[in-house]
Amino acid sequence: MGGVTSSVAARLAFFPPSPPSYELVRDAATGLTMLNRFPHRENVEVMTLQTRRGNEIVAVYVRNPMASSTLLYSHGNAADLGQMYELFVELAIHLRVNLMGYDYSGYGQSSGKPSEQNTYADIEAAYKCLEENYGAKEEDIILYGQSVGSGPTLELAARLPRLRAVVLHSPILSGVRVMYPVKRTYWFDIYKNIDKIPFVNCPVLVIHGTADEVVDCSHGKQLWELCKEKYEPLWLKGGNHCNLELFPEYIRHLKKFINTVEKSSSQRNIWRKSMDQFEPSRRSTDCFEPSRRSFDYREKPRYITEKGKNNDYRSGNLEKVEKLRISFDRLDKSRRSVDCLEKSRKNTDTMERARKSVDRLDRIWAGRKPSH
Repeated sequence: MGGVTSSVAARLAFFPPSPPSYELVRDAATGLTMLNRFPHRENVEVMTLQTRRGNEIVAVYVRNPMASSTLLYSHGNAADLGQMYELFVELAIHLRVNLMGYDYSGYGQSSGKPSEQNTYADIEAAYKCLEENYGAKEEDIILYGQSVGSGPTLELAARLPRLRAVVLHSPILSGVRVMYPVKRTYWFDIYKNIDKIPFVNCPVLVIHGTADEVVDCSHGKQLWELCKEKYEPLWLKGGNHCNLELFPEYIRHLKKFINTVEKSSSQRNIWRKSMDQFEPSRRSTDCFEPSRRSFDYREKPRYITEKGKNNDYRSGNLEKVEKLRISFDRLDKSRRSVDCLEKSRKNTDTMERARKSVDRLDRIWAGRKPSH
């Protein structure tokens, strides 16, 4: 029973777009690597990173010259960088952060196959890149995990005591708990977030839609209850699993959270500097060698079964991702200031119509009240 359940949980966890939504191309004039769907931007870098498990993953770094924080974004289970690219650019602008997003092994143009352990190695590679290539410090980094991305996010956050903050977007308690309302954690479960969240020492923001039919809102609420350092959660009424970014409250609450942790971090850093003189400095990447034993879960071989049954799940999930991708394509037309965004309508009942109209989506992001 355990092996079958673990296999099913793994199958439900990973749905890389097939074919991938992008290809990597090299500009002949500059020698820069780019995603073929998007023109070169001066503030965006595309790169490949080697993981400790031997895979090569694709990552995107968006630079904001006004940033004092860096967001490391782990996306959901049925998207890749081609579908997330424009959202990443918009978040970097509106939140005034640097942002790194990456594809898991087996996603997009990343090599290897998706698995729980591979995603842990993937986020470590992205984190090390931020430290070593961009000079980001642990205390300036915010980990952002969406859906299945909450797994690698909390695995890493539980081992980094000086993180600035964590954002959990439609998170899961664990893989098995998405399928069954079990009360205990089993050895064959994957992404045991419920057991890791108590070890996270920084402020945590949880965002979840109340109408989420993929991962019930109770997952987000229980994780929030288990947080050491809780921040006011955002329960988006009527929000489902793939449309929370379209609610005006989403960007407003997220920006407020980042502003808050940036202010509190400055005070915390003063205290830390006074304490550092009493103990030798420690590189945050030391936490990767060796990994914390209590979180060193090893995967058992997982075999795919019940193919026909899960194809229905996959097609439904990909349909949701396609709707989300269309929304991302529209975001590039919305270059407005965050101050205007604060005046957006609070009536979320118009969100469904907004997703079907480019003009209506532009008005929501720009803060203009749409006419009827």
